[in-house]
Amino acid sequence: MTRNKKLYETLNRNDIFSDRLYFFLLHFAFFLKNFKSDENQKKLQEIYDFNFRQLELSIREIGYGDQSINKKMKDYINLFHGMLSDIHFWNALNNNKKIDLLKKYLSDYSDLKLIVDYFDNFNDNLSKNTLNFFLKSVIKP
Repeated sequence: MTRNKKLYETLNRNDIFSDRLYFFLLHFAFFLKNFKSDENQKKLQEIYDFNFRQLELSIREIGYGDQSINKKMKDYINLFHGMLSDIHFWNALNNNKKIDLLKKYLSDYSDLKLIVDYFDNFNDNLSKNTLNFFLKSVIKP
C-alpha cells in the first residue's frame, strides 16, 4: 500500500517517513471503518494494538529517545483518530469534499484527485470483501 509508487507521483518533493506513515494510517482508517462491527471488535482491537506497537518500534529504530517516542506516539494516535473520524462518511462526500479532507493530511500533493480515486477504489475493494478474506493468510485459527 504505502510502497505503491503511484501514490507519490504528485508529491511536490521526495517522500519521507511521515508521508508513508500518513498513507499507512489512511489505509488503516479505511480498513477499520469498513470492518467495524461487534463481531469483529476483538480482532480489530488486536490489529490496532499490533500496528501501533510496530509503529512505536519503527520510531525507536529511527533513533528517537523515550520522551520523544511518547510524544510522537501520542501525536500519531491523535492523527489517526482524526483521520478515522474524517473518513467516517467518505461514501457520502463528493470529490471536492474528499479532496479537502485529504488536504489536511497530504498538503504537498499537486493532484489529490488521483489520491481520491485511489482511496475510492481501495474503499470499494474493502467493502466487497470480509475481514476474514484479508486475515486468512495472516492469522491461523
